[in-house]
Amino acid sequence: MEVILLRHGETEWSKAGRHTGRTDLPLTEKGEDQARALAKVIKGRRFELALVSPAQRARRTAELAGATSYDVDPDLWEWDYGGYEGITTPQIRESRPGWYLWRDGIIPGDADHPGETVGHVGERADRVIARIRPVEGDVLIVAHGHFLRVLAARWLGLPAEEGRHLRLDTGTYSALGYEHEESVLLRWNAPVQDPA
Repeated sequence: MEVILLRHGETEWSKAGRHTGRTDLPLTEKGEDQARALAKVIKGRRFELALVSPAQRARRTAELAGATSYDVDPDLWEWDYGGYEGITTPQIRESRPGWYLWRDGIIPGDADHPGETVGHVGERADRVIARIRPVEGDVLIVAHGHFLRVLAARWLGLPAEEGRHLRLDTGTYSALGYEHEESVLLRWNAPVQDPA
């Protein structure tokens, strides 16, 4: 069994370094190219289960990569950044010097962006893992950078905040699996094309 993780392609906000949790943005032209390139990863593979975030950037990535059938799973939404939605790290550090998401968390936002702790994201990741562990065969997940980092940490049995050690770029793929019944990373943050 392999769990193939696809991080969605570039959006205008990811390109600019803006925290993009629940704001539903489309892919850029480069993001669409990245998504098409991901087809090389899943072409010819049979997935017993395919799960995709509700965000259009994830659904469009799945479709351009060639995922013809999938379930939309709300647990795959990106971290809800609350009051930091749409703001870059340098902007946040103007009022909170040295701020680091994984250590310092977020501030509450409006009704559409109430915010989550890393622990809350970990709880969602645990529900996804509980759904995929019993599957006999390969699984495809298309989602977001910070969420997938937490998912990988939890797959390895680590605390959710250990996802901070797993950088994940747009338009890349990763794989989770087993070695002698132990959960392992099979590959991480792998590009499928040369960066533009």
